Amino acid sequence: MEHLFSLLLVLWLGLSFWNRQEQRKRMALLAEYLRPYQIEKQMESLINGYLRALGEQDPVRQEQVWGVLQDTERNLQRQFSAFAADLQRAEGDTRMAPIPYQAALARYLGQDGSFDLRELMPIHARGILACQAPDTEEDPESRKRRAFAMTAELMLMQHSCHWYCRSRALASARLHAQHKTGYGQVMDAVTAGTRQAYDKLTGRVSR
Repeated sequence: MEHLFSLLLVLWLGLSFWNRQEQRKRMALLAEYLRPYQIEKQMESLINGYLRALGEQDPVRQEQVWGVLQDTERNLQRQFSAFAADLQRAEGDTRMAPIPYQAALARYLGQDGSFDLRELMPIHARGILACQAPDTEEDPESRKRRAFAMTAELMLMQHSCHWYCRSRALASARLHAQHKTGYGQVMDAVTAGTRQAYDKLTGRVSR
């Protein structure tokens, strides 16, 4: 029994070390493709801007804030769509799975047990586009609903990036720690199109 325990301990340590090495490679790959863009900075500006707009009591000042946010939405959408297109050229390991040690093991699970980051990012790009301000005038309630949905889309996109680099469990824990929001809450708040496409891609390996 003692020898078995020692063997299992050695195997666990080896797998943990291997997984950490693969996580570093994944973070480096994602950072390489994100480097030309300011996606994280604009995401933060947009979410904070929504809070400022929704809390503004002066209608004139509120309208000014919404106007600035519209430009930020469009710029973010263009940059994220370009990033998702660039990522299609990635040649490193881009497989993902809802399992522990997925950074090391996802590539070995095949098409039925894993999915590809390069397929996931265009789903987020389309979701961000769907939540972009329309050219026509919006009433306050429509703006509020759209800002809520856009915030959820951005949080889910961030969750996907953390999942790819680490694991789904750690991504969900980080989502809750950073935004005080659960994974299920975010999934309920994104657009129907995003939810359906996301579930179709990830659902076959998440159940």
